[in-house]
Order: sequence, then structure tokens, then C-alpha cells
Amino acid sequence: MSPRIGLDEQTLLRAAAELADEQGFEAVTLASLAQKLHVRSPSLYNHIEGLGALRAKLAFYSLSILYDDLAAAVEGLEGDEAVYALGAAYAAYARRHPGLYEATLRAPDRQENELERVSSEIVGLIVGVLRYYGLEGDAAIHATRGLRSILHGFSSIERSGGFGMALSVEVSQKLLISAFLAGIHVMKQEETGRPNPAAK
Repeated sequence: MSPRIGLDEQTLLRAAAELADEQGFEAVTLASLAQKLHVRSPSLYNHIEGLGALRAKLAFYSLSILYDDLAAAVEGLEGDEAVYALGAAYAAYARRHPGLYEATLRAPDRQENELERVSSEIVGLIVGVLRYYGLEGDAAIHATRGLRSILHGFSSIERSGGFGMALSVEVSQKLLISAFLAGIHVMKQEETGRPNPAAK
């Protein structure tokens, strides 16, 4: 069967992304995607190797957008200002693309080199932002894990409707990041035995 004119991998991914954001990541199947594109399911195999491959590519597509959003948010910034911007951009992405955000939680298979690469780039971006505080070795790893946990945990609870009280979630997140940054300054002070100049 020859490929349908006007149908290519990028078209499939954009349609799958819309479907994920509208109905959830698990709603993305070959049947639902074919229905959205008004084609027969077998015609999708001209562009994708099956549901597993589609979801892997969707995860890569999602992580790539997330990386671009985070990188743009912290460009030209450093220190606390960069961390706050990183947090705001991460939360905004999860709100704007709930289904795509769910796709980013998919653990990459060791054979999925592109997915592993973009995941590593996001971690590297966070490490780069935190490098301002001069943490090294295990301390740098602990800090990176901590910030990732805050960003993901907060967005996941918000996404599931866990913040029902009439208080600004943006303010809540900023206060949480402030507490994290206070801890970073203490970590640096304990590591060096002298006050952290970044805390000023």
C-alpha cells in the first residue's frame, strides 16, 4: 500500500499530540489516531511501526518541546532567577499539554537512543542551572534530583486535581522552590564551611 498523500510522520505526531492532550496519553492508539486522521488503521503502518513505536516517538516529541520551553525560559538568567523561571516553564508545559506531559513520564528503553538523549539533555539543563551554586559531586546530583522531584511532583498533583483550595498554585510553587533554594544555600555552606555568596 502506498503512503497516503499528505500523511507523514510529523502529521501523525501532531495529531497524536492533540489526541493525547484532549483525551490522555493512554487514549492514543492506532485506531483512535486513524479515526482522527480519517484514514484506515493499516495506512498508518506506512509511517509508523506500531503502537509502541508511535508512543516512543510521541514521548520524544513531547520531551523535545519541553526541553525547548525550559531552555528558552532560562536563557540569559542565572541563580535563583533561573530556577524560578525553570519551575514556572515546567508547570506551564504540564498545564498546556497534559497528555504530552504524561508521555514524558514514559521510561525510555535502552534501545531508544533519541529518547535517552533528549531526557539526558533536560537533566543536563537542570544541572547547568544549578551549577551556579557551585555544588559538586554527590551534592550536585542530590540537588538535581531534588529539583526534578519538586517540579514533577507539583505538576503531577496539580494535573490530577489535587490542589482544590482557592489559592494560587503559582504562589505555592514559588514558595516551594524558595524552600528548596534555601536548602541549596545551606548545602553549599556545609560543603565549603563558609557562607554561600549566591545566597545574597
